[in-house]
Amino acid sequence: MMKITPETVHHVADLARLSLGEDEVVNLTSEMDLILAYVEKLNQLDTAGITPTAHAVPLENAFRDDLASPSLGAEKALHNAPDSAEGCFRVPKVIE
Repeated sequence: MMKITPETVHHVADLARLSLGEDEVVNLTSEMDLILAYVEKLNQLDTAGITPTAHAVPLENAFRDDLASPSLGAEKALHNAPDSAEGCFRVPKVIE
């Protein structure tokens, strides 16, 4: 079984561009070690007859058929707009 060291935690933190304090390194070292121990325990399970799944429950496509329909129209779309001009939304300038 792989033992997590503070050096490993520092290396992973560097890869993730995280700045960790020494107390965080100590906590993460033990937490990551526990996680790997649990994964090792899971690896001992016999999964020979188990079908791999991507989801806990079977999923079906819940989307409607893609059918053409009339659009909302500019007048209706701009009805509640605070400001519009020439059939477009008008917004304050954000670039100087």
